[in-house]
Amino acid sequence: MGEYKGLIFPTDHKSYLSMSSEQIDVEYVREHREEVDRPLWQLFQRYGRGSRRWFLLGVLASIGARFASLVPPVLLGVTIDAIFGSEEFDLPLIPQGWLPTGEMAQFWFVVGLMGVAMVGRAVLNFVRMSSLNLFSHRVKHEVRTATYQQMQRLDMEFFNEVQTGELMSILSNDTNRLERFLDDMFGEAIQLSVLIIGITVVLFWFNPQLAAVTLAVVPLAALFTYWFVNFAQERYTDVRQSVGNLNSRLENNLNGIQVIKAANTEEYEDERVRDHSYRYFRLDWLALRLNFIYRPGLQTLTSLAFISTFVVGGVWLLNGPPGPLSGELTEGTLVIFLLFTQRLIDPLAQMSNIIDRYEDANASLRRILGVMNLPVGIADGEDAAPLETAEGRVGFDEVTFGYGEEPVLEDVDFEVEPGETVGLVGPTGAGKTTIVKLLLRLYDVDEGAVRVDGRDVRGVTLASLRDAMGYVGQDNFLFDGTVAENIKYGAFDASREDVIAAAERAQAHEFIEAMPEGYDTQVGERGVKLSGGQRQRVAIARTILQGPGILIFDEATSAVDTETEMLIQRSIDELAADRTAFVIAHRLSTVRDADRILVIEDGEIVERGTHDELLADDGLYANLWRVQAGEIGKLPDDFVERASRRVAQQGLETD
Repeated sequence: MGEYKGLIFPTDHKSYLSMSSEQIDVEYVREHREEVDRPLWQLFQRYGRGSRRWFLLGVLASIGARFASLVPPVLLGVTIDAIFGSEEFDLPLIPQGWLPTGEMAQFWFVVGLMGVAMVGRAVLNFVRMSSLNLFSHRVKHEVRTATYQQMQRLDMEFFNEVQTGELMSILSNDTNRLERFLDDMFGEAIQLSVLIIGITVVLFWFNPQLAAVTLAVVPLAALFTYWFVNFAQERYTDVRQSVGNLNSRLENNLNGIQVIKAANTEEYEDERVRDHSYRYFRLDWLALRLNFIYRPGLQTLTSLAFISTFVVGGVWLLNGPPGPLSGELTEGTLVIFLLFTQRLIDPLAQMSNIIDRYEDANASLRRILGVMNLPVGIADGEDAAPLETAEGRVGFDEVTFGYGEEPVLEDVDFEVEPGETVGLVGPTGAGKTTIVKLLLRLYDVDEGAVRVDGRDVRGVTLASLRDAMGYVGQDNFLFDGTVAENIKYGAFDASREDVIAAAERAQAHEFIEAMPEGYDTQVGERGVKLSGGQRQRVAIARTILQGPGILIFDEATSAVDTETEMLIQRSIDELAADRTAFVIAHRLSTVRDADRILVIEDGEIVERGTHDELLADDGLYANLWRVQAGEIGKLPDDFVERASRRVAQQGLETD
């Protein structure tokens, strides 16, 4: 186990490294959930260590409060026998010398003890609720934070397979259900256990034979509960899974609301959400139906305990001990039995709620711990050392890599000198973006090595490696906040002057100043209040402010108009002037002035050189240039045929 700011998560990833990428799928995640053994025990082992004193205080207060609730019925029964009957005034656990002798004195003494017991119970219940709630909320905070930290450290395959709504359901719904169980039902379970033990002890203290009659239903209730747990566990697991699926569908639709409206597919999406919601309703209803059987059944059993106690006790008082029973039974003792039996009915009936919440929390915990137990494949090695200020020298040494069994890159080999700008071009799916993913170490190579400043990236700490790089993609994510906050992201201590200077270099200052609140304008969720080109320039300003030694531009101008492309291109040229830069582009004009261009096809580097040299070679690059220049008629037949095959293959892979 590893520790991060006091929170614990697994770091053993040896088994993970031996797996192929296609094994990291939804089934693999589910298998890890199913392998979770004793979820609640693991919860207490991993979390809440700093708050266990509050948990212990809550448990002790629960025990004390429940014992305090048993005092009044005992006092009432003893008082009836002593004052209104002929029995000696004798209270359990209180020395005889402390007891008064007169009847009125005895009466008021009992009243005083009842008052103390009731006030004590109220105080102890306050302590119980406060302590257990504090403990449960702290555990929820630790679990949610640790789970989020674990998610951030998981590899990209995980996020490619598991939907965001499912992850949000784990971070929100599952942690909340866990907290509710620890808040209420855990304390109720403790009190119920104490109640059953306490009543059993008291009843056997006063009359063991009648106690056996009264408590005969307890084993039956235990068997009935065992049956309920076995059936409920699987159903609650299905319910939690369906909640995650529903959340994923809702999130996808809300994120794609513009596409839905433009395509006029509201009714289609209504139906899809209705199907997911109905599945959740049906599974939840099946789980609730078990509860509808269990709770009335348990109430019936506890009612039988009250009736049998009343019948046997009444016959005993009126006609003497019935059947095989023997000895004497007083009116006060029967009152104690009836009061205790009556007190047993409602708490035992609450057992269904406790089991219900327990199974719900258990299913949620399996989902949480299933994520926590997933091994992290891309992690710092034992001998990893920080990368000092990056000079920008990058090397790919005969790199082979594939996301599954088929390689995406094969024997890729090149060197980039500090300050050099390298263009990566080629058909869609050729492996261009994969090259920069390996450089960022989002994935590890299958064969060969990726080096920065002569060091294998697997021997460098991830934090220092990624600090040395700045990434600007095609659709850069902006956080809900101000323009200035988004530019400062990753360089949080930057001054306003630094922010403005970065925006000016990114050709973004003018449009930012023209906005209603300038740099303090809210960009909206995912930056929806800005155009695509504006988001790109804000992202470039953010990269400038971070000051990385190596820059990566991944299709940074492919989704903008010509004028915006010109502005972004000026930003890229300004930023890449004095540092190493990788520029991935379908628009070849973006890389026309690069120091070197690498042409990728089917995972291999098939051409290298400057723009003019590659045009002179009249190869793949020259044909791609003709496509963008509109010279379709000059393309050779074999190029068109290969393009057709690639497009067809991409369609099959999409299907």
